[in-house]
Amino acid sequence: MFVSSPPELAAANRMTARAALASARDGRGDRIATLRSDGPLVLRPSHPKGPEPLSHRSPDVARVSLAAGTAGPLGGDDYALSVRVGAGSTLVLQDVAMMLVLPGATGARSRMAVDIRIEDGATFVWWAEPIIAGRGCRHLHEIRIEIAPTARMVIREETILGRHGEVCGDFASRLRITRGGRPLYDQRLCVGPSADGATGAAILGDAGAAGSIVVVDPAWEDGAPPADPFAATASRTPLAGPGVAIGAVALDSLALRRHLMRGLASLGAPWAP
Repeated sequence: MFVSSPPELAAANRMTARAALASARDGRGDRIATLRSDGPLVLRPSHPKGPEPLSHRSPDVARVSLAAGTAGPLGGDDYALSVRVGAGSTLVLQDVAMMLVLPGATGARSRMAVDIRIEDGATFVWWAEPIIAGRGCRHLHEIRIEIAPTARMVIREETILGRHGEVCGDFASRLRITRGGRPLYDQRLCVGPSADGATGAAILGDAGAAGSIVVVDPAWEDGAPPADPFAATASRTPLAGPGVAIGAVALDSLALRRHLMRGLASLGAPWAP
């Protein structure tokens, strides 16, 4: 049960963060054009030891790591990240660690909003680490992507339903992708005590983890790889456009990652790690 608090207490326990990231391409190759961190959202340039496996193995891509500057988000926190992948550039965004979503002192809902724009001929790779929905949390996680018809991308999402031995809190996520202004993908997941039917056999059952990988590639304009239910709780599904969604549920994070990587490997080069 959540207890209401005075407005001044709620404001004192609320953290707002806004961060921005952009890449561009010039005569020297891909570069980071904008890098602005804010409190708990820490963006840092990073340098791979070799060619990036999910970006046609190009050695000169722009690469950034996202780390948490503080614990959370906690209840009441409001985070936002803006990402722009400039025309012709390649941007690889990689999380440093998992995100643990926890309740706050006031019982308010936390929110993380990510807005991504991928311009003509660009490539975006977001290799996100899992989000753990801790006991008692109330969290909304929204990702909105606008991708140009000539651009390509791969994004991974993984949700862990509570820490070991605990019941997860209320967690809702939504991933929306439009391509050339037209809807391509819109997926929602709601889990926790307030999510009716989430633990039913048609949704999660006894699974402790759920996730997906979405790949968009203009090379599939004439047809994406066909549907393939490659495991009892995992499948590859073509989208109504040059894209594929790989979805899975599993007992734990390790089994979930195995399912997702198996689905990605089934796509072949250049997407197979």
